[in-house]
Amino acid sequence: MTTRRETLLLGGVLLGASAAEAATPAIWSGDYWAQKGDVKLYMYRKRLGAPRKDEAPRPLLFLVHGSSMSSRSTFDVTVPGAGEYSTMNAFARLGYDVWTMDHEGYGRSARTGSNSDIASGAADLLAAMAVIERETGRTRCHFLGESSGALRAALLAQNHPDPVDRLVLSAFTYTGQGSPTLADRAKQVDFYRSRNRRPRDRAMIQSIFTRDRSEVYDLRVADAVAAAELPLGDDVPTGTYLDMTANLPLVDPAKITTPILLARGQYDGIASMPDLIDFFTKLPGGDNQFAVLPDAAHSLALGRNRAQFWHVVHGFLSMPPDALKV
Repeated sequence: MTTRRETLLLGGVLLGASAAEAATPAIWSGDYWAQKGDVKLYMYRKRLGAPRKDEAPRPLLFLVHGSSMSSRSTFDVTVPGAGEYSTMNAFARLGYDVWTMDHEGYGRSARTGSNSDIASGAADLLAAMAVIERETGRTRCHFLGESSGALRAALLAQNHPDPVDRLVLSAFTYTGQGSPTLADRAKQVDFYRSRNRRPRDRAMIQSIFTRDRSEVYDLRVADAVAAAELPLGDDVPTGTYLDMTANLPLVDPAKITTPILLARGQYDGIASMPDLIDFFTKLPGGDNQFAVLPDAAHSLALGRNRAQFWHVVHGFLSMPPDALKV
């Protein structure tokens, strides 16, 4: 059964905008639940104004979180005194109907015996699409995945292309070649094989913002993410770590026909340039883009230059249609 918690956030005021901009509709939010077999999965939605049956369709955007944080800590975090850090708010203000979810074993979703690997995450997204179709009447949406979330979304596009319109892969990993972070993480592969969950404390969350180039982040973000995430639990599944250290490649670029934007931070220690170039050159379609964001690292959505990331993503998602195929 669908449940909703309605929240009003005056978008223009949050960005310090003019009085006229502040008069735009407030950001509405709602909670939902998807069902994957016996597993209950938490979903969250934001948009300008509450849904109405008579409204014109809005572009749908689904945000897919990574290995160490759940959905809202990644895409809807509030950082006091530091400006707007909510990707959901940013795209709601651009006119999107924005959705996200906690994967199995993360955040508010059910904890199970699963290690919540990449294939499990792709199955979560299929379950979420049933909710989106019920609530919006639509069967396709844009997907934006970060890190292991990009792998989840790419695997969905490869094996079940129908729900995927345009696809943004942020901090994506193809084979893992050239990644110092994954090479170091692989030293613990036996631990990931033997356990379905791993510890995730404040220090681990802070390391996300310091391991590459700490100056590309406002470190108040690390504190805000930890404050939002740690009440949800001090451990997370091991499946994505195991997949990214022992089982790559999980995605075949030659089998993905949906348009793709690859987005990488200049200093990303996981998504290496040679690896992404290799992936990009194997994509079969012509409607693909590759963007490298300056003075950015692994988490593009939570860096100082996040506005550049949002700009690039919106440009790709709002691309006019190919005149030869209309």
